[in-house]
Amino acid sequence: MAQAKVIWGTGRRKTAVARVRLLEGTGVVTVNDRPCDEYFVTPDQRIAAKAPLVACEAQTTFDVLVRAHGGGPQGQAEAVRHGTARALLKSDETLLPKLREAGYLTRDSRRKERKKYGQRGARARFQFSKR
Repeated sequence: MAQAKVIWGTGRRKTAVARVRLLEGTGVVTVNDRPCDEYFVTPDQRIAAKAPLVACEAQTTFDVLVRAHGGGPQGQAEAVRHGTARALLKSDETLLPKLREAGYLTRDSRRKERKKYGQRGARARFQFSKR
């Protein structure tokens, strides 16, 4: 029995991490053992998670298995997008221009800035009164 070729990709966004596996298949996307449309509740999250497959016209070529943890649903969806794009690039190097142009290979490194002591927030100060 021949083992199916598995292609791995890791995606990150804020504190979310998604480990993505691509298998030859029919286009089923599974996140944490649940269908993608059940796991991601808003349409924006679903679109973000499947965007690289749509951009490369590979919706029916691969089954996508994802383990996502950390962060919130939106961060996880964008981590899935990043990981899927990286895995697709490993499967076919000719997809680089499409994925790069759409911005799916770029790691979005923005994070929440920490609150500073003596201030109300990261940048916001307590109200100042001269008198």
